Amino acid sequence: MIGCLLIHGFTGAPYEVEPLADFLKERTDWKFSVPTLPGHGVPGSLKGVQYHEWIDYAEAELTKLIDTCDEVYVIGFSMGGMIASYLAAKYPVEKLILLSAAAYYLNPKQLAIDIQEMVKDSLQGNLRANELFLRYKRKIIETPFAATLQFRRLVSFIKPLLHQVNVPTFIAQGESDGIVPPKSAEYLFQTISAKQKKLSYIKHSKHLICHCEERDSLFSQVFDFLMEKKTVKD
Repeated sequence: MIGCLLIHGFTGAPYEVEPLADFLKERTDWKFSVPTLPGHGVPGSLKGVQYHEWIDYAEAELTKLIDTCDEVYVIGFSMGGMIASYLAAKYPVEKLILLSAAAYYLNPKQLAIDIQEMVKDSLQGNLRANELFLRYKRKIIETPFAATLQFRRLVSFIKPLLHQVNVPTFIAQGESDGIVPPKSAEYLFQTISAKQKKLSYIKHSKHLICHCEERDSLFSQVFDFLMEKKTVKD
């Protein structure tokens, strides 16, 4: 049996990756795990949570799959992509999927465009209908500053280990992502040691790549990559 672990991002929840999980569930008989990381899913509960708790929790979920499955795939979104990379470097993961993985964060140019759109909607009285505004507002209000520092520490801890990733890796990045810039995907592609790796840019996708208009095309690429046999021995 094949096991598949999907890890959401910082301040997020399983909903961030559930569209992809549903897509894969419809086409396979795999065993899936889509956990909620400590402190996530409930507003205000990130206070006091340390970054290693997120890693440890994902690690425990992965070992459950390894114990019960013949091979395991790991998919990570944003911060979850960094955690997924760590797991792939440390455990016998068969394939790795990185979606908007946050090796770098904040894309000033795209963020300025997003803010312009918010200002325009505000002037037109449509700000409450602006999905990005609602998301940014919630994250700013609900995220303790200490939790943001823990996120930064997690990235700093994992980045030096990326060169140890040598399993087949698929990297997808939205070109209109205001949170994670394209240079993050480029860095991952250059740093990860896997011989079999692919980088795909999703033109109109913002940060929530599993919810973008081009998600069906993205999901098909992910599915095809997971179904491919290894072409080289890593």
